[in-house]
Amino acid sequence: MMSPTKAFQTAYGRLRREWKLAFFTCFFVGLLVHMPILLSDIPNHDGLDSMYFDQNMITSGRWFLTIACGFSSYYTIPWVIGILGLVFLAAAAAALCELLEVGKTWAVMLCSALLAVFPALASTFAYVYTLDGYMMALFLAVLSVLFTRKYRLGFLPGALCLAFSMGIYQSYLSFAMILSVFAIWMLFDREGEGAPSVKEKLLGMLRYLYMGVLGTVLYFGILQLLLLVQGKGLDTYQGIDGMVAGGAGGLSLPGTAANMYRDFFSFTLKGNVLFQNPFSTAGLCILAAGAAAAVFFRLRRKKYWKNPALLIIMILTAAMLPLATNVILLISPDVNYHLLMRYQWVLYLTGAVALLEKGDDGKKVWLEWAGFLAAAVMVFCYCVTDNIAYSNLQKRYEKTYAYCVRLLDRIEQTEGYYPGIPIAMVGVVGDEQYPVTDITLPVTSGMIGMNGDVLLYMGKNYGIFMKNYLGATLNILPAEAMESMYYAEEYMAMDSFPGKDSIRIIDGVMYIKTENAAR
Repeated sequence: MMSPTKAFQTAYGRLRREWKLAFFTCFFVGLLVHMPILLSDIPNHDGLDSMYFDQNMITSGRWFLTIACGFSSYYTIPWVIGILGLVFLAAAAAALCELLEVGKTWAVMLCSALLAVFPALASTFAYVYTLDGYMMALFLAVLSVLFTRKYRLGFLPGALCLAFSMGIYQSYLSFAMILSVFAIWMLFDREGEGAPSVKEKLLGMLRYLYMGVLGTVLYFGILQLLLLVQGKGLDTYQGIDGMVAGGAGGLSLPGTAANMYRDFFSFTLKGNVLFQNPFSTAGLCILAAGAAAAVFFRLRRKKYWKNPALLIIMILTAAMLPLATNVILLISPDVNYHLLMRYQWVLYLTGAVALLEKGDDGKKVWLEWAGFLAAAVMVFCYCVTDNIAYSNLQKRYEKTYAYCVRLLDRIEQTEGYYPGIPIAMVGVVGDEQYPVTDITLPVTSGMIGMNGDVLLYMGKNYGIFMKNYLGATLNILPAEAMESMYYAEEYMAMDSFPGKDSIRIIDGVMYIKTENAAR
């Protein structure tokens, strides 16, 4: 039997250089860029309600999330959760480079760095309490395609990985679908001695379909079984119940497809994420132009038009990419499609780098230089974007803290107040009394959880914040307590905080008006 040292050395020695380079690049770049959030306790509005959360979200279809997040405990401890999340992300980077056959040092490092700095990941870090589980789901999604590509029966373990990935977070289904398209292209591109025949290529393409169908069926089967065992049903949140209903918001299939294409190009061009300044715009344009040139040279050199069947399949799969990217819109076209659910766009950047790495099989070195310079510029720009967002998140916390200190003092000084008095309030902070001070909106407008001025959106947010950060326990009533009072003349006549008449005690209930004076 080998000693632990010998066993570790043996296992480490069997890892390919590219895997280790991808892993450590992604991990350490991620650590450097996201350090502000890992070393702080900066909640966003959802984080206030998740300082201890068992992640049992089976009613949202996430039946494996509670186990995936259980390794770090159910407390929000950003450093531990962040490190675990980066380990899973780094493993996904290594698997991705293996899948896309990225081998050159510069390309491996930039593909891995892009995964670590893409702004959608920063938005995920804002919801740090669930980060480790989501990154495990991402890793499983990449593995599902890698297994399918590497082994003849790899679609079986691939389907298992996909089912558990969806059981954590369904949005990474798009990751697996886009990577499957990339893998199909790579299969069709293989030529020369040992290359598969046309028939073998077509059969190989079907393996990805098998993986997707089996994985989805397994996911739904486990979901329905666990819902039955727990006596629960799917929630209406984000249209998740539409998975079973099979609806797409009442739209026809062509209408749904058109909606998916519109959203794809709208986010790509106007989402204020892929490019935000002249440098990132230039980088993205050079990367896109270089990738287009590489495709053109490859098509011309390999004369794909001599095999129309394969050429048509490649064109059709390319046309399906926007649909694969936006597959979640098949469930509900009215879903609040926020940035956490758009991480798959990073695959177009890493795919372009993988394409340019080949430099038309080394015949056009300028393609490699284009990929290297463009991707490096975009990595730097995204690093800056992420930290601008983290800076504003810190300021949101500080503004919320100052606001709640003032509000708590006014509550306790109100005549008739006593500890435990029922308190009814709405959650929105009035922007007429407090004009917008978020100066980061040109950068963070599309980054959910990062923009804005304060963390308070619901009455219970106040209670949680004051309890955990100010040490004051208030008896905040549920939102339903405001229903009978909200449109009453007496309430409408009240000032908004910090107005003199913003707090009243009526029939033993303290009403606090924080919203705008005019509704």
